[in-house]
Amino acid sequence: MGKMLKIKMVRSEIGRPEKQRKILRGMGLNKLNNTVTLVDTPQIRGMINKVIHLVSVEESKE
Repeated sequence: MGKMLKIKMVRSEIGRPEKQRKILRGMGLNKLNNTVTLVDTPQIRGMINKVIHLVSVEESKE
């Protein structure tokens, strides 16, 4: 496994476009303050860039 990213949803998806909601659900984020750990891939980085205003990201040592 490569580097891991801890992604936390810090702003609500309410009032956001459906495309952004689908991206959050695709990453496994469905509630405020929910955290997921995902592998750092170009696809995940692209998803994060689309919703960077709704999430916080930090590298995990796992």
